[in-house]
Amino acid sequence: MKRAIFPGSFDPITLGHLDIIERGVTLFDELIIAIGVNADKKYMFSLEERQHFIEETFKHEPKIKVLTYSGLTVNFCKEQEAQFILRGLRNPADFEFEKAIAHTNRKLSEIETVFLLTSSGKSYISSSIVRDVIRNNGDYTGLVPDAVRI
Repeated sequence: MKRAIFPGSFDPITLGHLDIIERGVTLFDELIIAIGVNADKKYMFSLEERQHFIEETFKHEPKIKVLTYSGLTVNFCKEQEAQFILRGLRNPADFEFEKAIAHTNRKLSEIETVFLLTSSGKSYISSSIVRDVIRNNGDYTGLVPDAVRI
């Protein structure tokens, strides 16, 4: 079984994430959307809310599982017996950042990182932009899945 982890904070999940997940799920037998927990980070949405948004968005996709974790992603991959990490790339800066993480993960374990380019119509969307739009009472509904529209 080919199992991949798609890690992130998903604060909140965006249409950019959705794009990578929908395309990535076709490549693997199982895709685990792994919500990372970082005690030092301030989130706009609670862990429960973020998990609900994702579970609701993918409730009809049997190949997707939603889990939470803390610590190193490679350790979580070992626990879940995942052979791959799935990551999305929006721009060259993402590539440089993600490349360093992928090399480090490969050094720490035998995990392979698979990169997908975000579709051009979604490449500008980031969770931080969505949070800023929400904080300033802007219309964020075109940036997130229906489940996030609070």
